[in-house]
Amino acid sequence: MACGAVSREDARRLSTLNLQAPAKINLFLAITGRRTDSYHDLLSVAAPLLWGDSLEVGPRERGFTLSCDSPGIPADDSNLVIKAANAFAAATGWTGGAHFDLRKKIPAGSGLGGASSNATAALKGLNTLAGEPLDGPGLARVAATVGSDCALFLSGTPVVMRGRGERIEPLAKEPYSRIRGMRIMVFKPGFSILTPWAYSRLVADAPRGYVTPGRAEARLADWLDHAGSSGDNLLFNSMERPAFAKYPALPAMIEHLQNRFGVSARMSGSGSACFALLHEDMAAAQIESAIREAWGPSAFMIETRIA
Repeated sequence: MACGAVSREDARRLSTLNLQAPAKINLFLAITGRRTDSYHDLLSVAAPLLWGDSLEVGPRERGFTLSCDSPGIPADDSNLVIKAANAFAAATGWTGGAHFDLRKKIPAGSGLGGASSNATAALKGLNTLAGEPLDGPGLARVAATVGSDCALFLSGTPVVMRGRGERIEPLAKEPYSRIRGMRIMVFKPGFSILTPWAYSRLVADAPRGYVTPGRAEARLADWLDHAGSSGDNLLFNSMERPAFAKYPALPAMIEHLQNRFGVSARMSGSGSACFALLHEDMAAAQIESAIREAWGPSAFMIETRIA
């Protein structure tokens, strides 16, 4: 090889991208009704976290392949990473390929947006490899076809979500400043909750499980308009109704943490993961011990912050 020449393997390594795929929590989630396309309308404030999965994206001549370090995660077209890659190719006409290596930290079936975040990272990576054929709005349009939560991960900051989740509005500077960098304890029991099941229970319990659009917008507006109002004042999740009815361990733990430690806690998305807002001077080890004592060794916990 000539002096200074780059081997094919070195070139591949140099062009490999390492991307973060953060988890999210829903500080506010109001399901306002069922749509004619079988999806649900919602109003939500969702915030990405400083913790999550990572995705390595490397070029290959053609087609898309996926590997993952977590057993049980499918590597075929049912995975949103491959679905996102196929959607990107269809939207742009790009004929290249990529291999995705996914490193999982976000538990499946947790309501923390892991699959959607992975898919969004894949879209960003492919757009870079392909020479950025899509601008921001173009990426958002493709993301919306992949999954309802995908669009929120494009911003990297807390957003207000409407529609089925595809209509995104960045949180304004003042309310964002109230929650930015806030300490979060994410905790999940040993069981998961399937999102289709949770929504099916809302449908079965309609209209009691829905929040009217007017009430949802009024509650959000009240928080947005009151400068200095903390994240505690925003917390709400209408998906808790079906989850708590079947899994009483969730409300019992939230109530226990609130009464014993004075923290505000809620479930994220359709569950089963929950989160607590931690004060800066609070010892997280005490909360971890309380969760472990109640839920046993299968409980998952991580302390992180809002991005």
